[in-house]
Amino acid sequence: MSRYKEKTELFYKYFEEWIELYKVGAIRQVTLQKYYMSLQRVSEIAPKLKMNELDRKAYQNLLNQYAQTHEKQTTMDFHHQLKGAILDAVDEGLIKQNPTRKIIVKGKKPKEKRTKYLNQFEVQALLKQLDLTTQVSWDWFILLITKTGLRFSEALALTPNDFNFSTQKISINKTWNYKHTQGGFQPTKNVSSNRKIQLDWQTTMQFSQLIKDLAPEKPIFVRSRVFNSTINNRLKVLCQKADIPIITIHGLRHTHASLLLFANVSIASVAKRLGHSSMTTTQETYLHIINELENQDNDKIMRHLAMLM
Repeated sequence: MSRYKEKTELFYKYFEEWIELYKVGAIRQVTLQKYYMSLQRVSEIAPKLKMNELDRKAYQNLLNQYAQTHEKQTTMDFHHQLKGAILDAVDEGLIKQNPTRKIIVKGKKPKEKRTKYLNQFEVQALLKQLDLTTQVSWDWFILLITKTGLRFSEALALTPNDFNFSTQKISINKTWNYKHTQGGFQPTKNVSSNRKIQLDWQTTMQFSQLIKDLAPEKPIFVRSRVFNSTINNRLKVLCQKADIPIITIHGLRHTHASLLLFANVSIASVAKRLGHSSMTTTQETYLHIINELENQDNDKIMRHLAMLM
């Protein structure tokens, strides 16, 4: 392709080629699908936008149109995906100047946020509603995520072989591709997600009996295709019975982390248990809790200093 043709290539076509070249085979399938969704939106919003027309004004207009139907954080994610391709185009000389410089990210008003986590008393009320029979069920699944903070796909991928009852630990080394019709094991989200999680003695005893006769290498909870909504609907029923705020399965992960933080477990330990790639992720996700704990610490410091006479 001549340099002129490259510069007059449609932007969404360049973005599509960039995804194929740099992202396919390099990132997880679920992340790749997000790039393809962004590609679809670009082709709808700016189907005639050419590379040599992609200046700051044109890019801001593209983002503004996207922001009309998306919240600010979603628009920011969309922007970051496009920016990766655009910066490469600048380096290749297809665009004279970086059009993403000093861009303004907008977005529609966020929906009212649902409760992200439960407090200790609400968790206890929830657990009392679980119907924990001798057979594997979604109630056992809900219990396990509450006690471990596992990601949804990590918990689905657990097999009996992942449990070490002598050390009271479970090994997280894979996830379950529940978004695909055929399912199947796939890698964890990142290297830090490969970890061993300590279980309390009660959960250890319960699961040692629950899974003792199951196939060692087959998923404990997967019998057919799994939908996130199925478990969330069951959790909703349990929350209503317990007369507590309705949360999602992912909310149980937040609940687990918040209980640990309020119990004065270090951020480093919480990050490791959750499988975060860095403590920064943990700090950003639970900033409101960390700030609350710091305020409590300041009260303790002042009370202690006041006693020094």
